[in-house]
Amino acid sequence: MSEFHVSTGSGEGACPIFALDKDSLGPWLDGQGSKARAWAGANGFEADPGTHLLVPGAGGAAGAVLWGAGVPANSHDDPFAFGRLAGLLPPGDYAYRGPAARAEQAALGWALEAYKFTRYQKPGREAPVLVLPGPVDLARIRRIAAGCYLARDLINTPANDMGPDELEQAARDLAAAHDGAALKVVAGDEVLAREFPLIQAVGMGSRRRPRLLDLSWGDEGAPKVTLVGKGVCFDSGGLNLKPGSAMALMKKDMGGAANALGLAAMIMAAGLPVRLRVLIPAVENSVSGIAFRPGDVFPSRKGLSVEIGNTDAEGRLVLADALALADEETPDLLFCLATLTGAARVALGPDLPPYYTRDDSLAAEVATAAAAANDPLWRMPLWGPYDDWLKSPIADVNHITAQPFAGSVTAALFLHRFVEKETNFAHFDIFGWMPEPRPGSPKGGAAQAIRALYDLLERRFPPPAA
Repeated sequence: MSEFHVSTGSGEGACPIFALDKDSLGPWLDGQGSKARAWAGANGFEADPGTHLLVPGAGGAAGAVLWGAGVPANSHDDPFAFGRLAGLLPPGDYAYRGPAARAEQAALGWALEAYKFTRYQKPGREAPVLVLPGPVDLARIRRIAAGCYLARDLINTPANDMGPDELEQAARDLAAAHDGAALKVVAGDEVLAREFPLIQAVGMGSRRRPRLLDLSWGDEGAPKVTLVGKGVCFDSGGLNLKPGSAMALMKKDMGGAANALGLAAMIMAAGLPVRLRVLIPAVENSVSGIAFRPGDVFPSRKGLSVEIGNTDAEGRLVLADALALADEETPDLLFCLATLTGAARVALGPDLPPYYTRDDSLAAEVATAAAAANDPLWRMPLWGPYDDWLKSPIADVNHITAQPFAGSVTAALFLHRFVEKETNFAHFDIFGWMPEPRPGSPKGGAAQAIRALYDLLERRFPPPAA
């Protein structure tokens, strides 16, 4: 799958990339001769972290690439920093000559950096290809990159081409690509008939029908892993209409669904020994004469009545019905992925999604996996006293609070009301977008939490030997 721009081999004929710091630069130049030293001096290359230099070879072709691989003082050493070369070097084959222990992370960073969303543009120049020495698990690198590419593609696609119909088709395509996968769809009159009233309420203002996507794969006797992803394909805010500045990125409000499908792609490609289920409530939150209103009260699948405090907090409503369905079969692991609150961004910024769980062992597993996968996540508290803020005078619960505080925490507390059988549950309040590029994450739709969760699942449920 050359589109990920990573391969394996001896690297013969490829331009070598040497990862150097200030201590190793001098000895390397000494071994190359006076011309190389003069070239480095003329270009001011001193192996500062994140810098690179093309060294000319015979006939004017690039003879080598020098990469400043040192760790900046008082800075995070990003394992994907090497991957930035995928966007800096001219097309061609490049042989990795850095530390063997970091080869796989360097290659994954390269593959993630090489991603381009070109659906509406003429193709640009071909990305360079990194050739890795063995042994590396190239198949693992590619399936992780493929899952991240899928999530990014879905998020980056504008809402006119990514509504509930198109999101359903993306799930169908994913199921068709993996033996044993099947997709069931609850839509139209069946949404209410099958008892998903909150999904119906949020989506009923749009001409694009709300639906629930239910993808399953794997041996029915295997441990059950269920992913629930928020699939709000566009969020206008409903009758609590968003201002234009807040609406501009709302094509990404199905980022939880996109990431759930991306993670599902990794799990199925690896053949993890699990019974996978993916539940996606796919809706559009629109303004119309039949849209739901602030102050309305709706039943939920769980049986709790819910007062609508604000139609712009629609994501937790559709997730509530989907989580209640997931909880009915008591999965061994239940993960919820959602672009849920601006409060999470205020607290932790766009790069560091919070997660919520009552299971301390699971929380520790997530933290370990996030660090190992270079996929930042941060545990936040399910602070019980704030649950009282969700009280309603006329219903069992209001889905928002009147308080201006702890918006991400109270949203998570609301969701936990719909999961009572399953303790191994974690909710991830992701942003799904990179406002500025960082190594391995170009600006635009972002794959967040799924590399960490794949790492966790791979450790719990090792894939069969190749």
